[in-house]
Amino acid sequence: MNIRLTLINFLTNLNDNFFSKILKKRGGIKFNKENLYSWMNLTKKERFNLSKRDSMTYLIERKNLLNQIRNEYKNTIQKNNLRK
Repeated sequence: MNIRLTLINFLTNLNDNFFSKILKKRGGIKFNKENLYSWMNLTKKERFNLSKRDSMTYLIERKNLLNQIRNEYKNTIQKNNLRK
């Protein structure tokens, strides 16, 4: 029984490592009109991971921009208060 579990664990780890290497190799693919066919050649899991990563970077950029806007707004209010 232990041998079977060990073998299953080994195969799942091997499978995860294999797919992670493929994703690293294809990590530079971004979806646009020019590379539509290379996007379609990806597996469903790879497309999902790429779109998830893109959405996370977009979310981080939005948060940074929002923080920057808030800081500028605070600075302008403080400057206006000092002038009075």
